[in-house]
Amino acid sequence: MLKPRLSVLLFILGLACCCTGTTAAAQVAAGDWPNFGRDGSEQHYSPLTGIAVSNVEKLGLAWYFDLEPGFTVSAPVKGGDKLFTTTGHSHIRAFDAASGKLLWEFNAGVRDIAQSPLHMSWGNKGIAWWNDRVFLATTDGRVIALDDKTGQPLWHTRQFELSELRNSNGAPRVFDGKVIVGHGGADISPLRGYVTAYDALTGKQLWRFYSVPGDPSVPAANEAEKIMRATWKGDWYGKGGGGTAWNAFSYDAELNLVYLGIGNGFPYNQQLRSPGGGDNLFLASVVAVNADTGDYVWHYQVCPGEQWDCTASQDMTIATVPIDGKPRKVLMQAPKNGFFYVLDAATGEFISAEKFARVSWAERIDAKTGRPVENPGIRYQDKPGLFELWPGPQGAHSWLPQAYSERTGLVYIPVMDVGALIGAAPPDATGFTAGMGLTLIADAELPGSRRSFLKAWDPVSQRAAWSIELPGDWPGGVLATAGDLVFQGRIDGYLVAYDARSGEQVWSYKTDAPVVAPPISYSIKDKQYISVLTGNGSQGGGILATGNAAYRTDYQLPRRLLTFAIGGAAEVPAFAPPPLVPPDDPDFAPDEERVQAGAMAFATNACIVCHGTNAIGGGSAPDLRFSPAILNPDLFKAVVIDGSYKMQGMPASPTLPESVLEDIRHYLRLRAMQAPAEIATMSQPPPGTGE
Repeated sequence: MLKPRLSVLLFILGLACCCTGTTAAAQVAAGDWPNFGRDGSEQHYSPLTGIAVSNVEKLGLAWYFDLEPGFTVSAPVKGGDKLFTTTGHSHIRAFDAASGKLLWEFNAGVRDIAQSPLHMSWGNKGIAWWNDRVFLATTDGRVIALDDKTGQPLWHTRQFELSELRNSNGAPRVFDGKVIVGHGGADISPLRGYVTAYDALTGKQLWRFYSVPGDPSVPAANEAEKIMRATWKGDWYGKGGGGTAWNAFSYDAELNLVYLGIGNGFPYNQQLRSPGGGDNLFLASVVAVNADTGDYVWHYQVCPGEQWDCTASQDMTIATVPIDGKPRKVLMQAPKNGFFYVLDAATGEFISAEKFARVSWAERIDAKTGRPVENPGIRYQDKPGLFELWPGPQGAHSWLPQAYSERTGLVYIPVMDVGALIGAAPPDATGFTAGMGLTLIADAELPGSRRSFLKAWDPVSQRAAWSIELPGDWPGGVLATAGDLVFQGRIDGYLVAYDARSGEQVWSYKTDAPVVAPPISYSIKDKQYISVLTGNGSQGGGILATGNAAYRTDYQLPRRLLTFAIGGAAEVPAFAPPPLVPPDDPDFAPDEERVQAGAMAFATNACIVCHGTNAIGGGSAPDLRFSPAILNPDLFKAVVIDGSYKMQGMPASPTLPESVLEDIRHYLRLRAMQAPAEIATMSQPPPGTGE
């Protein structure tokens, strides 16, 4: 044991290191941004001070790069003198970070290889850099390391097989020479979730942590499985599962812990997943594991027995904050369920939790037990009809990250107030949500719904220091800097900087397209840059795009990599968005029965995932209300059933009956007819080419 005085000295040194942005969790050069959240603390915080409140008005575009249409909601990473991006399905580019010169490209070929629509939805959300290597995890299950000088693969391995109902679209992390990778798939199958660590130099698997138990008829493999098994009840094996960890991973080198953010169960309906009830660990949990072995250390569950797509797969921020007047290293998370949690980072001990958004499923979190006090009647099993749920399955905070400033002590959260209607599925139900065991209107039109905010949250007092209402309901990821600035993109086509202490807007730039990806900051030769990708996508550009229908967010708006610096004077070409014109269809006479059948088929065959609820496209894929393909049955069949647009990201659906396809086409023709009235109320992107 350390002598008391030496222990205190080391603790003080640790705090000093934290304040300079070189925490024990990171050891990252101040000018680099190698991981999704920069370092293992996932603070999304830059220690650079070259761009500050005092000079941000001089911030201008340094360089830009035009990107292809498609998925761009990802954060760049920077290592050495290079900036790296990923778009679409793992199309990697390397740039000179100072000039923007394109150095090389690598396309992982997912669209050539993928066999499942699951591998083609949305795209991947990030990459990582370490030791002259770029790391990517493809949606079809490969983990690849590239030489950062040439873009040539150094090694690759498979996380899962193509035949499995899994996909991997979150950003990998590299901590202490280990690549940490998760996957998704728990919305469609009772698979067994896990997280894998690979040797970053060789690709060799180092450990794998399973987040739900395996076959109960065989002995438990480890202590974690013993803990999990006791919380799954009844005849559950083979019927229930999930617990995928696809997005959130943090790391603390001092504690030698990797933190895993675990997702939802399948089916959502717990009565079907675990008929005897139980907490169903480690669903909706933060789990800390030994970084070297993957062995279980502690867990905290945010939604015991979750059944609302309640996940803890949102970013987890590690920081040292004053608790009861003493500095304490904590883990802070604003998960989907609407409570902001502060936990002891070493032990998982519950410290506090308060609501940061509208919440109806629980009254509070019990201060003694750390468990939620659920509101009566919130569990929908054996109850007729639908009832309101706040937050809905999209959550009060999604995967677009929060940021923490070590200077202000505030966490900056992109917050959503979006409610849903939810209930148990009737026995004869079919379609997309019926498989989850429920009836769900995820983006319901409810009073006070479809709103979003940027909230500066004080984790010590558990209240908002300031709050700004944003346009739409899909708020962008956040960057905080030591220049006392907070950067965030907006759905209405702006990148904005706020004073981190007051929330005052101090700078903005018109971007010609929505900005929801998280910005990053880096430096080259002591010059600081801000970099971000434009374009809407992911859930907010597909199934949950309805709340942004008042804004122009579609596929025709330019995707760009924009990089800013003090004194930047570059200009993008003038852009006038092409008009949204539905195809001319004067002879169409809608048939009510076919429209209803087509609308149901559009939803239950998961067309809404990319093309949007009510066929309102938001940028994840083309808006079909304006597609001439819906007038041509042969072309429509070639695209949807035969997969003629697979290389553009549209998977084939060879088992879809042609009669159902025609119902969908009939429904889309009606939506095209209704589109002009909807366009008339739409806010157009701001004119011009930046300011």
